[in-house]
Amino acid sequence: MSEKIEAETATPKGKLEVEEAEHHEHTDDISPELEILLHTDPTTGLTSAEAAKRLATFGPNQLAEVKRNPFLKFLSYFTGAIAYLIEVACVISAVVKDWLDFGIILGLLLVNAAIGFIEESKAESALDALRQTLALKTRCWRDGHLVELDVAALVPGDIIVLRLGDIVPADGRLLGIGATGEATEGDLLIDQSALTGESLPVAKNKGKTVYSSSIVKQGQQMAVVTKTGGDTFIGRAANLISITTEEGHFQKIINRIGNFLILITVVLVVIIMVYQLVRFHGDADGRGEFLTVLRKVLVLTVAAIPVGLPTVMSVTMAVGAKQLAAKKVIVKRLTAVEEMASVSVLCSDKTGTLTLNELTFDEPYLTNGYASNDILLYSYLAAEPGANDPIESAVRYAAEEQLDILKNRTHKHEVPGYKVTSFLPFNPATKLTQATITRLDNNSTFKVAKGAPQVIIHLVGGDDDAVRAVNSLAKRGLRALGVARTVEGNMNQWELIGMISLIDPPRPDSAETIQRCNKMGVSVKMITGDQLIIAKEVAHRLGMERVMLDAGHLVDSDKSEDEITEHCLRADGFAHVIPEHKYRVVELLQKRGVLVGMTGDGVNDAPALKKANVGIAVHGCTDAARSAADIVLLAPGLSTIVDGLMTSRAIFQRMRSYALYRITSTVHFLMFFFVVVMAYDWSLPAHLLILICILNDLATLVIAVDNAQISEHPDKWRIGQLITMSIVLGLCLTALSFAHFYTFWKVFDYAPVDDKAPYEDRKLESIMYLHISSAPHFVIFSTRLTGYFWENLPSPIFAIVIIGTQIIALLMVALGGLTPKVPAGEAVIVLLISFVYFIILDVVKVHIFRLWSFELTANLVPTPGRRHKLAGRKSGKIQQDRVWNSIDQVRKIAVMTAVVSSLQEHAEHAPTAEAK
Repeated sequence: MSEKIEAETATPKGKLEVEEAEHHEHTDDISPELEILLHTDPTTGLTSAEAAKRLATFGPNQLAEVKRNPFLKFLSYFTGAIAYLIEVACVISAVVKDWLDFGIILGLLLVNAAIGFIEESKAESALDALRQTLALKTRCWRDGHLVELDVAALVPGDIIVLRLGDIVPADGRLLGIGATGEATEGDLLIDQSALTGESLPVAKNKGKTVYSSSIVKQGQQMAVVTKTGGDTFIGRAANLISITTEEGHFQKIINRIGNFLILITVVLVVIIMVYQLVRFHGDADGRGEFLTVLRKVLVLTVAAIPVGLPTVMSVTMAVGAKQLAAKKVIVKRLTAVEEMASVSVLCSDKTGTLTLNELTFDEPYLTNGYASNDILLYSYLAAEPGANDPIESAVRYAAEEQLDILKNRTHKHEVPGYKVTSFLPFNPATKLTQATITRLDNNSTFKVAKGAPQVIIHLVGGDDDAVRAVNSLAKRGLRALGVARTVEGNMNQWELIGMISLIDPPRPDSAETIQRCNKMGVSVKMITGDQLIIAKEVAHRLGMERVMLDAGHLVDSDKSEDEITEHCLRADGFAHVIPEHKYRVVELLQKRGVLVGMTGDGVNDAPALKKANVGIAVHGCTDAARSAADIVLLAPGLSTIVDGLMTSRAIFQRMRSYALYRITSTVHFLMFFFVVVMAYDWSLPAHLLILICILNDLATLVIAVDNAQISEHPDKWRIGQLITMSIVLGLCLTALSFAHFYTFWKVFDYAPVDDKAPYEDRKLESIMYLHISSAPHFVIFSTRLTGYFWENLPSPIFAIVIIGTQIIALLMVALGGLTPKVPAGEAVIVLLISFVYFIILDVVKVHIFRLWSFELTANLVPTPGRRHKLAGRKSGKIQQDRVWNSIDQVRKIAVMTAVVSSLQEHAEHAPTAEAK
């Protein structure tokens, strides 16, 4: 027996109306040529012949697959400025038949490539993952028959049937009719959160667009296919991923360092080579022969260039990646470990990243003396059991979690003390559910209704306060549901209980993570496809500012790119964005020199994740997001991002320390040997030079586990500062080398003789070997940080290995064998001088860092770009000072006004007191 819902016929108690929240949805442009193809008869569909013709025109409904050859990927690790120089040295070694050098250099190249290749071998193709999100089969009308078809065979104009649980196989336009042509009541409820970031399912009716890979949550309708393959919403995301093949930030830095080292190495070595060929031309000992000279300069080149630089960098990042893996942060692209340290803006998706991506019960509006537990209980009684609806699921979950009466039940579908005698499920026409309930303790019967706020308010005869509450909730982006029941003894008189409010809430750790990121100098921006009002509400709950802009600001034709970029820099986030918008935000920020991190979990985030300097896929993400990202979080929430920032900044400090040490060593080595080779045709034997190179770089690998001073702000590679510091320290070391060279030559009579002299007369080789091995190596204790070395002492293992390496060099010199034997006392003095000298250089380093500024750089090397940037900074500071001066003036006026007001009040009260 069916029941009718009867509203009270009395005069309404209110005249206000509920404001319908407007849903802003991205619309696709359909060209006139394509529109002509979309007027297919929905009862018959396309013919097989027409479908084949269109398939030839538009291609299959699948994403283009691009796979990279693993062998070519391995070869890519042999590219870059330093790698090219090392490879040239390797080839020359083979030409002059120096097989020892050839084997060592080739081994280092292979080790470096293997580390990078193995660490990144787990990375998947983002396009493959996007293909996984698509449906495999669909129901389609062809030749007058409803057939099951591979989605790849769909073409524009095909008529498809969409039902509950289906994955939409292509972009389509809803026709408003069922599978057999009957009219349908109600909307199709579509979950497109993975595409657009919207937290709530979207109700769509006739004429609206459904997107490929979204999911049907409720209803049934036919649709005509409008776009397929790469032309779909998800296809455009795939195209953005495929065109993003930029060189990584870290690779650019390494190449810039490499270019500098190559320049000074090649210039000096070529000068030496030409000079030797000319000077010793026709020499009886053959010193002027091309291969002899080539062999000599090859040894200098191999010893000078940082053959271990790529390997040390790779090992340091690999150790960091292992540390992060222990914290459930998986690094897919090794260089992302370093780049994360320099990220100053973190663009974060909202739905599923900052929020839980699930509707939950929020603070309700209550009236007529009802409590929060009451509205939960009555909502549960009016909830449809087993309904696959996110709102119903949220209501049931909240009631079961909070109401004691629903805990520890024998039968999950029963409510102790109550019995549902009749139930009317949700009807799109009435927009509510209704249940008739019998209370078992007194056998009284009443009705409960739950539905759209305006319907429930009308049911109870109107209520202006409730309307205001609903409108207030809507303006904050909260979804409201009205709940009412009949009064005792009258089944036709309804009484309002209140309004349920539902929201996709922030994750428990999101607000704290944002605060910690801000303290570390990382600005967090929310980039979401959800509605603007919802974005503002979530931002408020996360403690962010509410400067949220609509995505229209990103594509405003009336604004220049600089103006749009300013919006990106100053706004706290953007709402109603599509994948192209997220990609553009990242792109514009990068053009301003900002290193951008991007977090996300959906297909719509994949292009921006790929474009960002560091793409971070969060826990529970789609395959597309996981594959496009550089880093994947295995634990829920964003708190592990802070762990990633801390670890990456520690790794950055270690890598910068090694880079400064290694460039300093190269500058020192080249300057010293350039002079002594040109002036005295003297150099260390090849085996000693190679020994310095290999032993010191191998020992320096332990920098990967050294203590690091973590910066409070994003780190940045200041190449000019790095090279300038290296040159200054290199000059200081060169001065010390000449002091050793001339002191032991002139005072101790250790003359610079060639390798044909008696072995015992070549003691200068031993002294200079020990000095050149130890003095630059001890400098790494200083380059570890910008302050004094004692402010953050090295780890015990690091100190032991570095000092131990030089003790080995000391024993070699004192005991003889590979080098001529020298008195142990002299060797110890050389080593002690090297150790003390690094402390002197530490003071020099600190003062250079303190004097260094952008203004100094702009004045020393006044390029147009630097001059413009410096002028902008100065004008900005002047403007900022004016603002603060104005604020100070306002504060002074406010204080003076308060004082005057206080004096006036005191004066007014004084006569009254005297009169009393």
